[in-house]
Parts: sequence; structure tokens; C-alpha cells
Amino acid sequence: MKTAIVILNWNGQKLLEQFLPSIVNFSSQEATIYVADNASTDSSIRYVEKFFPSIKIIRNAINGGYAKGYNDALQTIDADLYCLLNSDVEVTENWLKPIITIFKEDDKTAIIQPKILDFKDKTKFEYAGAAGGFIDLYGYPYCRGRVFNDLETDTGQFNDVKEIFWASGACLFVSAKVFHQLHGFDEDYFAHQEEIDFCWRVQNRGYKVKYVGTSTVFHVGGATLEENNPQKTFLNFRNSLLNIVKNVPNKHVFSIIFLRLILDGLASLKFMAALKPLHAYSILRAHFSFYKNLIKFLRKRKELVKKPNYNLHTSIVWQYFALGRKKFEDLK
Repeated sequence: MKTAIVILNWNGQKLLEQFLPSIVNFSSQEATIYVADNASTDSSIRYVEKFFPSIKIIRNAINGGYAKGYNDALQTIDADLYCLLNSDVEVTENWLKPIITIFKEDDKTAIIQPKILDFKDKTKFEYAGAAGGFIDLYGYPYCRGRVFNDLETDTGQFNDVKEIFWASGACLFVSAKVFHQLHGFDEDYFAHQEEIDFCWRVQNRGYKVKYVGTSTVFHVGGATLEENNPQKTFLNFRNSLLNIVKNVPNKHVFSIIFLRLILDGLASLKFMAALKPLHAYSILRAHFSFYKNLIKFLRKRKELVKKPNYNLHTSIVWQYFALGRKKFEDLK
């Protein structure tokens, strides 16, 4: 299976210096490595050309974010399997083999995510993906190993292979055939949760999204937008609302949106109480942007292939804040 590891870069020379060695050491025999550059203004590409001449460079014309950056780059790569890898990820020995094996064994598997641990504390799961993602009735994402900001210690409890709802864009393996069949990521998302939308559409087509816990990577997280950046709050809240309008396949979508607006209002009050007014304002901005894009996404909704039912029944907000359930295994 012809595999391409594609690292999206924007002014990330320090990250490339830190993390490219592990990728080259543990991947170059099984995959071709690319750096797709989003119109960087630093010297990161010159650095790669000088110290890693075997790595192929793709130069995108503009910084179109995660979605457009990968859409543009992957048009030029001939491979059966793409690994979309953040520039702040350290890989481990033999990380590719178990994932490629699953793809070979099941032609309905379109997307796979490995176990993602925290680079800063390698005993803990990392926020962006952990041991595979799920989504609740109101569009809030959560993971095995991570519910809101509560991160579990890795004790081997998720060393399995399991179907999941969404795979993290920090390290996402995807069939090239399926990626192009679905026309890649939705570029209106720019960044954050575009992988959830993509995984949703993949499943609508009858393909599977899986987690493979026998492959491990370590992710820094927040290297592009830190967790306390209000722009990250804006993108996450807006894009999760867009996911609901675009993908929830039943007649109750607008009642779900109405309840979600109430929950987001409570989140805004929580930010104000924590003396984070910029984050509260980001939620307000997210809603105005959502209304601005509503007609466009209703049109997209009509164009999508839908499955009749999803197991979107729980409220992670209720279980976490009201019932105090902080671990995935405790969720009902």
C-alpha cells in the first residue's frame, strides 16, 4: 500500500526541527514524507531542503488553513493512503505497521487514528483525539480518554481496535480514494472540527472510522492556536454548530440547534465568571458567524448523502457537569 505522510506547515521551523527526526527515523522505509507549506514567511522550507533532502516539498499558494491546505496539497500526491500529520507530533517505532494492516484487511475502513498521548506528559492522553472521538446529541465532541478537559492516564485500557465516530486531524490516516471521492475537507471550516464533518460524511457513505490503539504518537497540542486563544473558542463553537446543520439527519435538527444555543449561552456565562470575557465574546462571534453561514450550510445539507439514524443520544454536558462523570467508561 503506497503511503504518503503529509505534514502541513505554516511558519513552523522550530517544530520541524524538533519532530521531523522521529518521523524520518521511524517512517521513511514504509512511506514517502511530504511537507506541505501554507505560504510560510519564515525559513522552514529552506531548513527542510538543507537538512532533509529526501523529504518532498509542496508549496501551497496561500495559507488556507488546515482544510484548504490539505485539499490543495493532496491533489498533487500519488498514493493509496494519506497520513495527515501535525507538525507537532512525535511518532514511535513501528507506528505505521498496525494501521496499514487494518486498511489492507478491511476495504470498508476509510479512516484510522492511532493512540494520541500528550507529549508534555507521556502518561496521559492528549486532548485532540486521545483514544478516538465521539459526538453527543448537541454536537459537542468528546473522546475515549478525554471528556472536556479531564484527561485520563494511559494504563492500557484503550489498547484495542474500535470503530469510533471521528478521528483527530492531528494524526489522521485516510484512504486516498475516499478522500477524493468526498472532495476532501469543507474549506468553510478553515480549521477545527473539519475532521469531524469529514468523518461524518465518510460514514454517510457506508465506510468505517477506526481507532488502532497498538499504534502510538505523542502530540504537543496548541502549537498553532493555544487552548487559551479566543480564536480557537470561536472556531470550535461555530464549526460544531455548522456540523449539526450540515449533518444531523433527522427532522429535529432545529430543536437540537435551539437547545444548543441555550447551552452555549451558559458556556459564555461560565467564561465570564472565570474572568475570560474574550472567550465569552468569541462564543457570541461564533453565533453571528453561524447565522451568516446558515443558508449556505442548509444548501450543503441538501447535497449530502444521509443515513437514517445515528446513535447521538447522550448529553455530555449533562453527564459531565450535572452527574460528575469525568471518564469515558462512566458515561451512559
